[in-house]
Amino acid sequence: MILSKFVCTVLTIALCASNSLSMASEKALRIGIEAAYPPFAYKTPDNKLAGFDYDLGQALCARLAAKCEWIEMEFDGLIPALKVRKIDAAISSVSITPARARSVDFTNSYYRLPAKLVTRKDGGIKIAPDDLKGKRIGVQRASNFDRYATEVFGKAGAEVVKYGTQGEVFLDLAVGRLDASLAGALVIEDSFLKTPQGAGYCMLDQNFMDEAYFGAGAGIATRKSDPLVGELNDALAAIKRDGTYDRIQKKYFQYDISGEN
Repeated sequence: MILSKFVCTVLTIALCASNSLSMASEKALRIGIEAAYPPFAYKTPDNKLAGFDYDLGQALCARLAAKCEWIEMEFDGLIPALKVRKIDAAISSVSITPARARSVDFTNSYYRLPAKLVTRKDGGIKIAPDDLKGKRIGVQRASNFDRYATEVFGKAGAEVVKYGTQGEVFLDLAVGRLDASLAGALVIEDSFLKTPQGAGYCMLDQNFMDEAYFGAGAGIATRKSDPLVGELNDALAAIKRDGTYDRIQKKYFQYDISGEN
């Protein structure tokens, strides 16, 4: 009887130690995201994170046997947060550009869409930058759209107005404080043109895809020389092979955004 109790106690201690070791060995990934860029990242009515970027991150963490710890912040704080080790990666539609690649590493691109200019149908803007002199163009601060508009549209005489989020840009565009906005085509369509405030507005046919500004698509940003970038690339390739990426994509989009076709 005493021996039996001793054996049970030893087994219990071993099991607890094994569970503790398993919990301790589970790595956590602190991921930065701006939850104000639907359909890529947004908050549900019950204040939960959702969107393509979020679901992709969850799938990658599952593949890496890691726990996602999501840290919300404004877009222009993502790269600084990486540098001071507040986060381990940024999954927030961060375009891969030469300027950003000098300070952070990127995974392979996980989607690519053109930038577009949205304006009033009767606003007199037909082509950029020719028609932008004296016009107020809204952009999200510190984004690739900001840099392009500042360096290209600004030189053509446009006034570039910068905001913390793209949602704030659309609000001012709808009430006439702006003449146009430069942003991602899908965000313009889903978050503005399909809403009541987007009535009377349109996207120009022009595509803005200069890689010097808009890069080769959106990638996951990590610190320089962090081996995590290789792990994420392997995980990204794996979820594309097993169909997980395609299932996530079809949840939000009616067409392929991977940029591989």
